[in-house]
Amino acid sequence: MEIDMAVLAGGVSTVIFAGSVMPMLIKAVRTRDLASYSLGNLLLSNTGNLIHCVYVYSLPAGPIWALHAFYVLSTGFMLAMYLRHTGLHGLRRSPRTVPDGTDSFAAAGRLPEFQP
Repeated sequence: MEIDMAVLAGGVSTVIFAGSVMPMLIKAVRTRDLASYSLGNLLLSNTGNLIHCVYVYSLPAGPIWALHAFYVLSTGFMLAMYLRHTGLHGLRRSPRTVPDGTDSFAAAGRLPEFQP
């Protein structure tokens, strides 16, 4: 039985990459705290993954399919969790008080980007 080194490397790297994302997913499920995530990043990641599907699934079945399917599912899951637990509240930019008692927007000399 001959082992294709490229397929073996792809399988090993798929397991490593998926394993590196699992702690983030587990923490998001456990804590429901997704305030540190960026909605823009999650939207761009999901959009890029969906467009990349055209390329990946034109390739022969292999480890890249598994890795890409994992990325599509994990980024979609994180976006759903973000919208469910943070919603559009993540877009609100409330002033934060800085040590001198002024708010951070005034201290920076600018207005908040979004006011609901």
